[in-house]
Amino acid sequence: MTSLLLEGRARVFGDSINTDYIITSRRKRESLDPQVLRQYLFEELDPGFAGSLAPGDLLVAGRNFGCGSAMEVAVTAVLGAGIRAILAPSFARTYYRNAVNNGLLPVICDTSGIREGDRIVVTTQADGERMTVSNTRSGTIIQAEALPGIMLDILQAGGLVAYFRQHGDFRV
Repeated sequence: MTSLLLEGRARVFGDSINTDYIITSRRKRESLDPQVLRQYLFEELDPGFAGSLAPGDLLVAGRNFGCGSAMEVAVTAVLGAGIRAILAPSFARTYYRNAVNNGLLPVICDTSGIREGDRIVVTTQADGERMTVSNTRSGTIIQAEALPGIMLDILQAGGLVAYFRQHGDFRV
């Protein structure tokens, strides 16, 4: 396991962002291609959001991110947009697992002090014991929930399928 470092601009949403807000279910009937889906990201909440994304942006949300239906395409659309992590105090269980399985880092932390546009640095130590979120605007460092080593390995491989292609099985 190696350490993980992500840095980007905070794109902030509130509590209970459901999967239909992330990508409306009617869009998955049109295509499952991440590059097509990215243009519809959060279109129900902010029609111009997808066009405003910059490489490395990070999603920051309130409680219960990814609630609603278990559609995996809600993770696919986020990844297709180039977003590699979502920070929130809590996630819907299915969204959290879909995120890890597809290579999207779910960071459980206090997001109350993060504002739209803040520069955020997410760091996971090589031992997997510590994850921190640094806000360069405010100078604050937030302790995030550490991820189990196997989850970090899956994320670093690019998702569960990529992990199995590389390792053939779970390493113990």
